[in-house]
Amino acid sequence: MKTSAWRDERGAVLAVELVACAPLLAAFILLIVFGGRIALANQAVQTAAADAARAASIARTASTARSQAAAWAHTSLANQHLTCVRVTVDVDVTGFRRPVGTPATTQVRVSCDLDTSDLAGLPGIPRTMLIEASATSPLDTFRERRR
Repeated sequence: MKTSAWRDERGAVLAVELVACAPLLAAFILLIVFGGRIALANQAVQTAAADAARAASIARTASTARSQAAAWAHTSLANQHLTCVRVTVDVDVTGFRRPVGTPATTQVRVSCDLDTSDLAGLPGIPRTMLIEASATSPLDTFRERRR
């Protein structure tokens, strides 16, 4: 009996489909990794902002509040292993001008330029992505404040 030429090539279609779908599957996996990295970075920056706001709120002076907030934000981001190209910490210390006995707050805004250069295989993904978060913490109403 003679076998048909069609039977000898029946696995070739599967190989062609696999080769055609492999780049799409790889791009989909990279997209999932990118989404997860952005979600984790947002959480890490929010935590850093909360830590920095708390550190600023327990300081006695506005200048100490600024330096403590920046130090805690950088430490928090480092502890969470977040790779930022640049970190900016803006601290609002106008609450220190209010007299003792009146409620006041400090607000901290942390910005991180997240390094996404290792995911450059996906089109449309920038090399860095700006992640920002802010947090507010109350100053102790009856604690001494100095400008």
